Amino acid sequence: MITLKPWLVTIAFVLILKYTGALSGITYLTQSAVMKTGVMDASPEASVRKQEPFDYGFTVKDLEGNVVNMETLRGKVIFLNLWATWCGPCRVEMPSIEALYNSADKDDVAFVMLSLDTEQNFNKVVKYVKDKGFTFPVYVVNKGVTEQLQVRSIPVTFVVGKDGNIKRKEVGAANYDTPKFKEFLKGLAGE
Repeated sequence: MITLKPWLVTIAFVLILKYTGALSGITYLTQSAVMKTGVMDASPEASVRKQEPFDYGFTVKDLEGNVVNMETLRGKVIFLNLWATWCGPCRVEMPSIEALYNSADKDDVAFVMLSLDTEQNFNKVVKYVKDKGFTFPVYVVNKGVTEQLQVRSIPVTFVVGKDGNIKRKEVGAANYDTPKFKEFLKGLAGE
C-alpha cells in the first residue's frame, strides 16, 4: 500500500485546480465575498510618502486600435489601473471601478484601464470587456510602458493629480466604489 505525504497531496490538488482553471474561479469567489465586507475598501489616505511626478512619456492603444499619447491627459486627474484578463484579483475589483467610473465627472477624471495582456490576447481583452458590459475606457500597451509602471504584481492603481504628481498608489484589489474614495477624487478634481 502506497502512502502519500499530506503536503504532496495538497500540492497535487492545487496544481490540478490551477491547470483546470478552477483555482481562478475559487479565488474570484472568495475575494468577491471579502470585498463585500468592506475590508478591501480603497483608502483615500496617501499611500505615497513623497509625491513623485507621473511619467507621461508613453502611449496606449484603445480597443479600436487608436493610439493615445498619455501627454494628452496632463492637467486632468487620472485613475490608472493596471490589470489583465488572467488576474483573479483584477477581475474582482473591476465592478467597483465600473461603478466609480459611472459616478465620476469624466470632464475632470480620466480613467485608463490598462490591460497588460500580451498582444496575442488582444481579442481576449475585447471579449472580456464586452461580455462583462464594462463601459470604462480600456487600453492595451502600445510599445511598452515607462519604468514607473513596470510593477511586480497586479492589480495596481495609480491616481495622478492635476499637478502631475502621483497622489495614490494602491497595490492589490480594492473596492473603489466608496463615498470616501469618491470624495477623494472630487477633491483632486477641484484642485
